[in-house]
Amino acid sequence: MRRELFRTGVLVALSTSAGWIGWSGHVLLLPVAGAFPMLWSLARTRLQATAISAAYFLAASRGLPQGVASFYSSDIWPGLLLWLVASSAFVAVHAALWNGRKGWQKPLRYLAACVVMAIPPFGILGWAHSITAAGVLFPGWGWWGLAVMAAGLGVMTTGYRPAAAMAMTGLWLWSAAGWTTPILPTSWTGVDLEMGVSLGREAGLQRQQDLIDVVRARPPGTTIVLPENALGFWTPTVARFWQKGLIGTDITVIAGAALIDGRGYDNVLVTISAEKTEILYRERMPVPGSMWQPWRAWIGGGDDSGARAHFFANPVVEVATAKVAPLICYEQLLVWPVLQSAFHRPDVIIAVGNGWWTAGTSIIEIQRASSEAWARLFDLPLVISFNI
Repeated sequence: MRRELFRTGVLVALSTSAGWIGWSGHVLLLPVAGAFPMLWSLARTRLQATAISAAYFLAASRGLPQGVASFYSSDIWPGLLLWLVASSAFVAVHAALWNGRKGWQKPLRYLAACVVMAIPPFGILGWAHSITAAGVLFPGWGWWGLAVMAAGLGVMTTGYRPAAAMAMTGLWLWSAAGWTTPILPTSWTGVDLEMGVSLGREAGLQRQQDLIDVVRARPPGTTIVLPENALGFWTPTVARFWQKGLIGTDITVIAGAALIDGRGYDNVLVTISAEKTEILYRERMPVPGSMWQPWRAWIGGGDDSGARAHFFANPVVEVATAKVAPLICYEQLLVWPVLQSAFHRPDVIIAVGNGWWTAGTSIIEIQRASSEAWARLFDLPLVISFNI
């Protein structure tokens, strides 16, 4: 019994390290998360598998309690509760699909867990997915790299795990030695802002003018990307103000905003030039809890359920002649939005966020690392814009 407890403690400690290091916000450390399936497969009981899964996910998402406390200006307890609730999907899926039998049942069950955690409904909380490391191990391989990565993770749960671990480590070192960050597309630029909580909440036209001044400082003909919710509420007045401000610049702006109606709101990207404005993209998966709140309608809150989720809508959008795959904030932590977009063969990925509430955590760095890994997997240019 004492030896078994010690063994469980070692596996839990290693799983915690895999989650902590793999999801530290450094893109080249993402392959460390690939150790999780091996540790999960080494569990001898379902309870051990549950503990190993919980340790990995809680370590990977460790910034959530502090982030929630900052967002709601509250103490740490609501964040801790949400942290535990958010881990329940990952832990439940991996505990339910664990099997102590040897043979090919275990890798098939693990791959089933991967699929379940990649697509809705469980994929809504599918953070810290080990498959994200495919972009580091197989840059430029595209769908083949994704398939080989999935196969490698499956083999990590079998008796051939030493060979799989050695092969993946070799690929990791080879990739790290020649690693290059995704390039910016020609004449595109992402603007990072440091406006804190005021971005999107300061309603005066002076803030809009400040942003227009930032944009007008860029060369003519540039496509400029601003962070999530940079423009606040999108109204006809704001649209006209921006159009007037861009006259004579030949600049196109892509920026985040909120589009409100009587049934809730959409978290959107809009495109603006001196000639026209239009809604470019509606977020497929807003943050559950703080933004997406469908239960409000279920419990009699009317039609207002916060931000709407357009799960499989608009995977790519067109900006001039470019096909763009947009990822707003939370979508960068999930699997299905980027894979759905990649299926439509985009020319560029745009990743935007408003992370003022993440101060003191590695959440923004994790979002950047995840976006960079996916861009490298499919060999796509990447434009990033965040507010802190």
